Amino acid sequence: MKPTISDVGGVVVKSNDTYEVKDNTHLNNLVISSTRLYPGKRTTGHTHPGQEEVYIFVEGEGQIKIEEAKWPVKAGDIKLIEDGEFHQVINDGDKDMYFVCVFDGKRTHK
Repeated sequence: MKPTISDVGGVVVKSNDTYEVKDNTHLNNLVISSTRLYPGKRTTGHTHPGQEEVYIFVEGEGQIKIEEAKWPVKAGDIKLIEDGEFHQVINDGDKDMYFVCVFDGKRTHK
């Protein structure tokens, strides 16, 4: 399967009433991950010591919290997460949010 922005491929690594997360680990050094975050839900928020991430928002709108600051996000927005920064995505809308993130290495949520 050829990955696309609307389906990165890979396997489901988390699925519950908050979101579905899929990771494509086809590459040796990078992971491309997608999250479908359901309306009124938020990710738990976490850090990745030693990792940077790029978040690409594809569908819906909401907010992203990085450290103590919050920014509105919508389809087409990109946010850069620096090494070790706390980050959390909040879907305060009434439709699913779908975003893709790219990071180096394996998952290291703290």
